[in-house]
Amino acid sequence: MATTSGEAPVRAGPRKRDAVAHLTELLGKATSAVVTDYRGLSVKQLEDLRGRLRAESIDYVVVKNTLARRAATEAGVPQFTDVLKGPVGLALGYGELSAPARILNEYFRATRQLPMVAGLVEGQVLDQAGVRVLAELPSREALLAQLAGTLQSPLTTLAGSLNSITSTFAATLEAYRDKLAA
Repeated sequence: MATTSGEAPVRAGPRKRDAVAHLTELLGKATSAVVTDYRGLSVKQLEDLRGRLRAESIDYVVVKNTLARRAATEAGVPQFTDVLKGPVGLALGYGELSAPARILNEYFRATRQLPMVAGLVEGQVLDQAGVRVLAELPSREALLAQLAGTLQSPLTTLAGSLNSITSTFAATLEAYRDKLAA
């Protein structure tokens, strides 16, 4: 008999136990998760969305909330259970933190369907506004390029200044030599 906080004891069948175990495994290895309201999507639209997400190594699962709450608790993120209300789908990303939020935000902007409800990033629950902020973050590669540019800028300025000093010094010596020769 399985119990969760605040719920009556329930006998879970093998399919439900397997679904909870599978979702627990996915939540355990996910770096980020986004909760969406999937109502209004056709099967074709849902498959198209799953294809886009799969291309970025993101899983999208539609699961009953009671099973998702159990999986969240078993995965060690019980704080995530509070946002699992109503019909929800979970986009689970395993790499770049912002990838699921970014793709779902782009999809929502294009179709006005599948609003993001909440998110989970490295154990921290985000509200809808937090997920939108996460979606707007540049990719990891873009952030690394910005960092490299920021680190490189003072060095480039220093090299230019040193080059200017040596060029001025060389020009002064050249002018002095020409003056002595005359």
